Amino acid sequence: MRAVWRASRAAVKRRRVQTFVIGLVVLCSTTTVLLALTLLTAASSPFDKAYAEQRGAHTAASFDTTKVSPEQLARTARRPGVEAAAGPFGQAVVDIPKNWLWMAGGTLSVVGRADPAGPVDRIDLLEGRWATGTGEIVVNWSAQGSPGTEFLGTKLKTPGGATLTVVGFATSMSKSASAWVSPAQMTALHPTSAQMLYRFTKSDTDAQLSASLDRATAGLPKEALTGAQTYLTLKQAFSALADSYLPFMALFGILGLLVSVLIVGNVVSGAVVSGYRHIGVLKALGFTPNQVVAVYLTMLSVPAVAGCVLGTLAGNALAGPIMKVAFTGIDVGRATVGEISPWVSVACLVGMPALVLLSALVPALRAHRLPAAQVISAGGAPRTGRGLRVQRMLGATRLPRPVSLGLGQPFARPARTLLTLAAIVLGVTTVTLSTGLTSTLVAYGNVGKEGGGARIQVTTGGTGDAKTTPRLSDVQLEERLRALPGAKGVRARALSQANMTGQNQPVFADFYRGDNSLYEHTIVKGRAPMAAGEIVAGPAFLTQRGLKIGDRTTLELNGRKITATVVGQVIEGNARALEATWDTLTRLAPNAHATEYTVRLAPGADARAYAEEAGKLDPAVHASVLDPGNAGTTTVITFSTVFTVLLTLVASLGVFNTVLLNTRERRRDLGMLRSIGMTPRQVILMTVTSVAGLGAVGALLGIPLGIAAHRLVVDHVGVIDFPEYMKDVWHAPQLAVMLLAGVTIAVLGALVPARTAARTTIAMVLHTE
Repeated sequence: MRAVWRASRAAVKRRRVQTFVIGLVVLCSTTTVLLALTLLTAASSPFDKAYAEQRGAHTAASFDTTKVSPEQLARTARRPGVEAAAGPFGQAVVDIPKNWLWMAGGTLSVVGRADPAGPVDRIDLLEGRWATGTGEIVVNWSAQGSPGTEFLGTKLKTPGGATLTVVGFATSMSKSASAWVSPAQMTALHPTSAQMLYRFTKSDTDAQLSASLDRATAGLPKEALTGAQTYLTLKQAFSALADSYLPFMALFGILGLLVSVLIVGNVVSGAVVSGYRHIGVLKALGFTPNQVVAVYLTMLSVPAVAGCVLGTLAGNALAGPIMKVAFTGIDVGRATVGEISPWVSVACLVGMPALVLLSALVPALRAHRLPAAQVISAGGAPRTGRGLRVQRMLGATRLPRPVSLGLGQPFARPARTLLTLAAIVLGVTTVTLSTGLTSTLVAYGNVGKEGGGARIQVTTGGTGDAKTTPRLSDVQLEERLRALPGAKGVRARALSQANMTGQNQPVFADFYRGDNSLYEHTIVKGRAPMAAGEIVAGPAFLTQRGLKIGDRTTLELNGRKITATVVGQVIEGNARALEATWDTLTRLAPNAHATEYTVRLAPGADARAYAEEAGKLDPAVHASVLDPGNAGTTTVITFSTVFTVLLTLVASLGVFNTVLLNTRERRRDLGMLRSIGMTPRQVILMTVTSVAGLGAVGALLGIPLGIAAHRLVVDHVGVIDFPEYMKDVWHAPQLAVMLLAGVTIAVLGALVPARTAARTTIAMVLHTE
């Protein structure tokens, strides 16, 4: 093996360009694959781990205590399929004022529970202590970070006259309640419903959870079960932002993997084929066939391992910020996005060198079986007759001779040509996909800006010590805002926390009046709400609650209820928020008033001047210009740009390697052509033309694939439902640019070896003949 190592080390030093190309290709490919695998695994594993640690409930079920007794509910814990259960716990709804602990106001779902431990839903106490007596309450703190001790002791007066004091803050992975009190205090609240928390033996899908709950509640009185929330809904909410990135991240990851396999296979097998002469020399010197194979596998493993290690380090460095962005705003318990899974790095460190070895093994074994003389002769130019028919046909045309010779070269090495063509096709597919995503997201980011005017956000009042009561009434303030110069439309908003039938957690309800033109570009399905009881919501809200257009539900606020009908779906929205008309709010809270206004300015109006004038209307008014940017859009465009650059670079390196091998194999032919009068410029033209045709064909094949991939991605973003006009982004100028993308990838990869071939002198090429 000492001789094998010395020969391999010498080959690595002698073939510096080839070694660098292999290492760079493996580096870029490893980085791309690691990024895709990291986000895919990170989207689910942190939630699963944290949920298992806290024994989160697979299903939190609510029951009507007028139809079922506590003893009947307790017996459901022993039914087949129930792994563990907790409850029954008394459950009540308490009204809270606006800005109480910075909440939106409305209602609070309260559960009576003796302690935070138990077989299901172990509640994590963050600050203070658990509520053990009457007049005490523990609040579910779902925001990131700790609330601190300064808010302990905050008072809440219930409609019945009792006052509850906040003695602690806690969090529940199951989101089983908004607050907890002692069983004695719950009795004083006169609950009419009870809660049971279940963990089932079969809980992987919605169908299994539904079947398990049916078995557990079999025999209970009809209509006793009033609602159920599964952990799959929480899991979807946990990774809602990451899930919006996953479709295109997965697609880019697949493209990256395919490009990597093709290019690495092409580069490595080409390196072995171009080294056939070297293999023959080694055999002639006395190396055994197995030693020859070992020399080449070792020679190629050195840059592959180096590129793989560097690519893994680069991928880990990029994956951290990507995961931080992808999971920003997650609101489920104390679960955090953990470190990058070790198996992803291990898979890349093992898989990419293995791919290199497999790609080299096939041509190396072929050389292993050939005699030394035959291997040496196989290392020259392509065998006589290969592609000659096509070259003669091209030579008979009126094309310039360098062009016809260049177009005929790919047919001399059909296998290598097909691998290179496949890489160009995938490169064009990536560029097309990225361009389509960028166009779609730019259109999405411009929603609400169609008129060309800026948007001003006006708020009243405040929170905590800074709270100020406006001097102007709600209606007066809206009229003043409309009267200021530059205002084109004003939309008033009120936010309340309401309860929805069958849901343990409250929902945030936005009530609007005034300028409804903003709905013109945000309604994807159905229509905008116009009458009392009509609501719209985003796809995440509707999906997680099993609602669709036409379905009815019940909203409850301040002890009043209204039957609500889903009449439309907006492009996107908070997974816990719905939108309704002002008439709906009037039915639920007659004395409610708006605290926020969105002002749409006329094109050309001075936004800062308007904001200053609006701030002078009332001491309690604060006005600011809405930021026209969109963090999610910027993130997706950044991701797609990073992957496009990586994959385009890898594809160009593949072309570079192909042209480099072709020019080295054709050194004798180039010398002959130079000797009969071909100029260096004609050599460059011939060499570039040999792959420019492949680039054009690759573009024609890659553009339809990219368009199909774009539609696949935008149709499967869970938190956004793009309207058709945002998906239909392809026009003649863009397609022409995409056609040039394939040619550009090919030309960029071919230019350097073409110039090198053109500078080679005739004597240098032919002196060994």
